[in-house]
Amino acid sequence: MNQARIPVLLAVSVLLTLAALAACGSDDPEPAPATPVATATSAPAATPEATPTATPEPMPTATPEPTEAPPAPGYPREVVDLLGRTVVIPDKPTAIVAISPTAVELVYAVGGSVIGRSQSVDYPPEALDAPSVGTAYQPSFEAILALEPDLIVADSTIHVQPALMGALEDLGVPVLFAGAASVDEVTTGLLLMGEALDGAEAAAEAAAVEAARAAAVEALAGLDLTAVLLIGDRDRNLYGAKSNGYAGSILAALGIANPADAQPDSGPFPGFTRIAPEAMLAFDPAWIFTVTPAPPPAPRLSGLLGLFPGFTGLQAVAEGRVVELDVQPFVQAPGPRVVEAFAAIVAAVAGE
Repeated sequence: MNQARIPVLLAVSVLLTLAALAACGSDDPEPAPATPVATATSAPAATPEATPTATPEPMPTATPEPTEAPPAPGYPREVVDLLGRTVVIPDKPTAIVAISPTAVELVYAVGGSVIGRSQSVDYPPEALDAPSVGTAYQPSFEAILALEPDLIVADSTIHVQPALMGALEDLGVPVLFAGAASVDEVTTGLLLMGEALDGAEAAAEAAAVEAARAAAVEALAGLDLTAVLLIGDRDRNLYGAKSNGYAGSILAALGIANPADAQPDSGPFPGFTRIAPEAMLAFDPAWIFTVTPAPPPAPRLSGLLGLFPGFTGLQAVAEGRVVELDVQPFVQAPGPRVVEAFAAIVAAVAGE
C-alpha cells in the first residue's frame, strides 16, 4: 500500500530579542575630604540600603505553526504526455521511477535522475545505482511504491495495455507516458520530459538530434540507396523494419528507400513485417542492415544470411554490404541515442 507522504518543512521561529535596560550613573562630583571639628563625636551616619532593581520578565515568544513548503517556481504544472493525457505535477519531481530503457534515457538526457529503473537498463551507467523494479513488461507495483516516488515515467509504446495503464494510474502517483515510436517522437519525448522536470537541457538535446539527422542526410545526399533492416527469430524467420516503427523510421528519416515498407504488417514484432526469402531476392537491396537481439555468444544474424537459399546472389551479400548494427539504439532503447544510429549508418555507407 502506498504510504501518504506530506513533505513538511518546519518554519524558522522568529526570536524576539529584548533590549537590555541601561543603568543610570551619578552626575555628582567627588565630595571634598571632611575637616575634623573639636566637638563631641557624632554617631556615624547609617548606610542606606540598596534599593532592589526589578528584573523585567521576558515576553513570551510565539511559535508559528508548521507550514507546507511552497512549490518550486512554475509548479504545480500540467503537461500533456505522448498518449494525450493531461498530467498534473504538483512540484518539481525529485524521486523518479522510470520503467523502461527509453524512459530512463529521456530522464537523464534532460538532466534528471532516477531512484528506480526497469531491470534491463544499462545506460547511462549512473542509472545502474538505482534498484530494479522488475522488467519493463512486468514491473513490480510493490517495488515501485516502496521507493516512494513523486513521479513515474512509463513507456508510451510498452505500457499502453489498458490493464497495465490502469494499474499504474491507480498507484496514487503522477504517471507520465513518454517513449519513442519514431525518430520524431525522440524530440517530442525530450521536450515533454524537459517540461515535466524543468530540465534546461531538453531544448539543446532535441536540437542536437535534429542537427545529427540533418548532417546524416547531407552525408548521404546524392546516393541512390536502398536498404532493408532485418531481425530474426530462433526459427530463422526474417522480419524487415517498416517506417511505422522506430527502426524503419530511422531509414526513412535519412531518405533511404526501404522496399520492406510496402509489405503488409505481419509477425509478432510491432513495426516489422515478416519477409519470405523469395521477397528478399525480389528486393535485392544495395544494403542489408541486421540486428541481433540475443546477446553473444548467440550467432549474429549478419553471419547467417548466407545460409538462406539464394541469398549469396544478393548484391548486398556478394559485395560485402551486410552490416550488423547495435541492438540498443535501433531496437531495445529507442531514444536520445538515435544520433548514434544515424552515425552508424553513415559510417557504413561512407566507408564503402
